[in-house]
Amino acid sequence: MTLADTLQAKLAEWRPAGAGRHSWSETLPDAGWAVGLSADRADTVGCLAWELTLARTSEAPAGLTLKGWADGIAMRVGGLMEDLKVLEVDDHQQEAILRSDDPTVKGDDRLYYEVHLRGLSHATVRRFKGSRAAGTRREQVAFALTHEVLAKLVEDIAG
Repeated sequence: MTLADTLQAKLAEWRPAGAGRHSWSETLPDAGWAVGLSADRADTVGCLAWELTLARTSEAPAGLTLKGWADGIAMRVGGLMEDLKVLEVDDHQQEAILRSDDPTVKGDDRLYYEVHLRGLSHATVRRFKGSRAAGTRREQVAFALTHEVLAKLVEDIAG
């Protein structure tokens, strides 16, 4: 069973109770990853995700670099509303940022995904809304994903 298959089955079983943001996490030792999800809503098909996190629980593959991981993610991820591109790789700080290549535009707002890599072991996926209006700051927003797309995204980030 692939990482995506395992994750999709586990997410389909998740039934958060009550209103508000809920969290789910699962360590998948066979895959070498722990996956965390915060969502405003979840059902049998998908969720309104707030944040997705991945943490490597085993050694990174020999020869893997931060730039290589970031470039691989940008090439593999295809199920989101926008393709991702590597925006920055800071080897000194061991951080990389990927963002939507062509953000979705709604009026004055631009919506985009951001993937933040820390070292070779942590990844965080969020969606933001920014405005063209002067003096406004970007704000994090929830994003809808089916469990199938979410599982594929995790697999694509994990490599």
